[in-house]
Amino acid sequence: MATQQVHDDLLRKSYPLFEDNLVTEIEEQGEFKTFPANEILMRKGQYIRSTMLVLNGLIKIYREDDEGNEFLMYYLKPGEACALSLVCAAKHEASPIMAKTVTETEVMMVPVDTMSEWMAKFKSWYQFVIETYRARFDELLVTLDNVAFRSMDERLEFYLKRAKEAQETNLLSISHQEIAQELNTSREVISRLLKKMEQKGLVGLHRNAIELKKL
Repeated sequence: MATQQVHDDLLRKSYPLFEDNLVTEIEEQGEFKTFPANEILMRKGQYIRSTMLVLNGLIKIYREDDEGNEFLMYYLKPGEACALSLVCAAKHEASPIMAKTVTETEVMMVPVDTMSEWMAKFKSWYQFVIETYRARFDELLVTLDNVAFRSMDERLEFYLKRAKEAQETNLLSISHQEIAQELNTSREVISRLLKKMEQKGLVGLHRNAIELKKL
C-alpha cells in the first residue's frame, strides 16, 4: 500500500495537469518499472506495445545507423513522453529510434490500446499528447538547424549545453568517444575541439568527465 502511494505521488508530481480519473486509470492499466543507468529501453525495429511516462531520471532518444553510429535527437525528463513512440504505438509500426537511460530511471508503462481510448475520454491526456508532439517537433527543428547550418565546434557547444540542461549538472560523466558517436564524427575531432575549449576556460577535462565552466 505504501509503495502504491509512492507511485501515485510520483505520477501526480510529474504530471500535475492530469485529471484524477486519468491518474487512477494510469495506475490501474500501467506498470511501474525502474531501470538502471545505461539500460537500453527500446531498439530500432522493435514493435512498441506501450509508451513510457517518465517519473524520475533521464532518457536519451537517438538514431542509430546500420554500422552502429549514433545521433542524439533529444532527452526525456520527468513529466514527458516520447512523441515518436506515441506515433509508432498508435500506428502499430516498428520503432525508428533507440532509447537508453542516462541515470537510474522510473517510468510508468502505458499500453497502446489504453492510450487510444484516453484521447477521446480525457481532455488532459489529449492536450498532453498534442503538446508532446509540438515540443518534440520544435526541439528537432533546433537540432536540425545545428546539424545543417553550424560548424562542428558550434555543434559540440550546443551538445554540451543541452546535456547540462537535461542532467542539471555542470559535471558530465561522458567520454570523448561517446560524444563523437552522438555527433557522428571522430573521437580525434572531439578531443581536439574540447582541448581548445579547455584552453579558453570554457570547460575542464577529466577522465571520462567534462566540467562545464562558462557554457
